[in-house]
Order: sequence, then C-alpha cells, then structure tokens
Amino acid sequence: MTARAVVTGIGVVAPSGVGADAHWRTVLAGTRRTGPITLFDPAGYPTRYGGEVPGFDAAGYADNRRLVQTDRWTHLAFAATRLALADAGLPERAPDPYGWAVTLASSSGGNLFGQRELQRLWASPARTVGAYQSIAWFYAASVGQLSIHHQFKGPCGVLAAESAGGLDSLAHAVRTIRRGTPVVIAGATECPLSPYALACQLRSGLLSDIADPERAYRPFDVAASGYLPAEGGAVFVVEELGRALARGARIYGEVTGWGATHDGVHTGPDGAGDPRQYARAIRLALDRAGVEPAEVDVVLPDALGVPRYDRAEAAALRAVFGTRPPPVTTQKPLTGRAHQGGSAVDVATALLAFRHDTLPASAGPDEVAEGCELDFLRAHRRPASRTAVVCARGFDGFNSALVLRGAAPAEGGA
Repeated sequence: MTARAVVTGIGVVAPSGVGADAHWRTVLAGTRRTGPITLFDPAGYPTRYGGEVPGFDAAGYADNRRLVQTDRWTHLAFAATRLALADAGLPERAPDPYGWAVTLASSSGGNLFGQRELQRLWASPARTVGAYQSIAWFYAASVGQLSIHHQFKGPCGVLAAESAGGLDSLAHAVRTIRRGTPVVIAGATECPLSPYALACQLRSGLLSDIADPERAYRPFDVAASGYLPAEGGAVFVVEELGRALARGARIYGEVTGWGATHDGVHTGPDGAGDPRQYARAIRLALDRAGVEPAEVDVVLPDALGVPRYDRAEAAALRAVFGTRPPPVTTQKPLTGRAHQGGSAVDVATALLAFRHDTLPASAGPDEVAEGCELDFLRAHRRPASRTAVVCARGFDGFNSALVLRGAAPAEGGA
C-alpha cells in the first residue's frame, strides 16, 4: 500500500502572531497586521510598509552561537520548527536521526545578514566580511542549520520556486514519506525586508506604494495596487499515517494531492503568466487526490494583488471549477506577502480551519474588480467535505496547488 502523509504539528511565525493559536485568532478577527517597516529605515523607498513578526525574540528559540551564524530568515525557521515539534508532541532531537528529514522552501536567502556584511566590506577600513557570510545568505542555510541542530539526517533538501515553493515542500515531504522516511519537517519562512531585498522587489513593479496599510494590499479589488512584502512563514511536522496513529498523535489533516507546472516565461512588467498552466496545476492536484471540483470546500489563492495577475488567477480558478466555484478566502491582506513563507501560512490556515470547524471569512475584496468574480467567503462558515485547495504562483512562471483533507474537528470547534 502507498504510505499516507498527515500533518501532526504546526509552527507559525508570521505577522499574524507567533504560534498557531495566535495566528488563528488574527485570522478569525480579520485584524490587519501590516505597518511601517522597522527592520531598517525605508525612507526614500516608494514602498515603506510591510508585514513583520510582532515581538519576535530569536534568543528564545536558538542559542547565541547559532544566532550569530545565521540570518533572521533562519531564526524564524528555528522558531517555527521548535513550535511545530512541540505541537506534535515530538522531542527536540530526532531519536532516530536517519528516519527524520527536513525539506524547506527558500528564495531570497539571508538578506539582512548579507546586507550587513557587504556594507561592512565596502564601508569599513578593514574591507572584510565575517566568516559566516559564506553560509548565512545561502538559500539552503535554514535546512542545514535545522538538520544539524535537530539531528535530521534523512534525505534533506531545499526547494526554490518563490511562493510556489511553500507548497512544493509539502509535496516533496509526501514523496519522501512514500519512499520510507517516516517523519519530514516541511514548510518555509522568509525575510525579504532589507534595503537590497526591497530594491529587488521594487524592480519587478509589483509592490504597492500606497502609504496606508489599510488600503495598500487589496487582491481582487478594484483598488488593487500591488502587494506589501512580509516576513515569516510556517513549518509542519509531516508523518506517515501509521506512525502517527501508533503514537496517538493529533492529526490536523492529510496531504492528498499536489500539482506543479511552469509557464516558461519570466515575470515581466506587462505579463501575468499563463492561466492555462496554473489551471493545469490545480487539476493535477485534484486528480492525484481523487477529488472532484464540486467536492472542494474552500480555495486559498495566491492573491498577488496586482490587477492583471488577479484576473489571470480568477480565470484559472473559473476554468477548473466552472460556473459554481467553491468559496475563496485569503488572509494575505492581513499579513503581507511572505513569498514561500506566505503559501506555507495558507496551508496552516486551511488545516486550522478544519481543526476548528470554521472556514474563515476572506479579508477582502471590498469591491470585486472586473474579471475577478469569484465566490469570496464573506462570513465564517462550517466546512462540509473538509477538503481545501491551496494555490500559489511563484515569480518567473512557477505554479503549484495542494489538496488537503481535514481531520475531524477538535471538541468545541472554534
């Protein structure tokens, strides 16, 4: 029989809060957590707002030796992983190292660390960088550090597909479990808030420059003007079902299907990708899960907030689900867009929704833009089939979709 993969632990470290419970409270309340960027002085940049993790103290999740070797993006991964392991009731160190693996998604790497070291290189008389510059910026740094610290010695890896990578990491975790590794840590974090990282994002022309966090990031809305950058993400404990049942683990849900395609084009100033390839990724995920479009309870979209991308995404969803699409909900306007970390947070939201027996209302749009007509969830509601589709589009053509089957709700619901 093919091994089944279930999620038994969730660790969220995002602008919505530290921990799954804090994140869920923000989602239910619909509280917007974007605001002025404080990790550096953004004066002079057209975009000066974003989403930051409130009150994050990295020292609470890793010792000083590891913190000085790594970037904030990795600090967030340390925290999310520890939270996920604790949530799953698993030890800090793998008792069977070769039976545990870690596969995370990454894209921009250690921005703040690299910025500091390169400024020292060009601005200080010593003209040097620290010894850890060679590893702290590297896109695989978080996976390597987690593998060392927690003794995850199974088949580890890192996936780079921008926002789509947060979903790809979970798909890879399922494949790893089916190949015989019973525990995989998956998900993603991101911290794209440094002068260099912000400049790179501004070059795309996709960021919002509206200096009001209440109006700046409004996907599918007539007032959509781009996205706000954000840090954070989510990490999951993914286990083989039999192992999880044997130890009496709490199960949030099962990853039952996934699909990934590519447009074959770069993200440009005028393009919006190929909605046909995006739709194909969603259909692949549904087919692999054995789920009909009519069985889907809810869709969590990429929700970039750029009008042409929003229209293309809505067209792809209508192509898959027809004239009676499932409810659509997005919480990205509350937090900002954390690239691969944001799609991982969407997975956490979907699983928590089933755990609490509540599909959360969408954080907008207030007025649906032409071409973006979808069934946006306007109020909390109870799920029926307990099936969610999470979608993500990575810059330069990546498309991914994940199908989740939720477990029975916790007693007492939300």
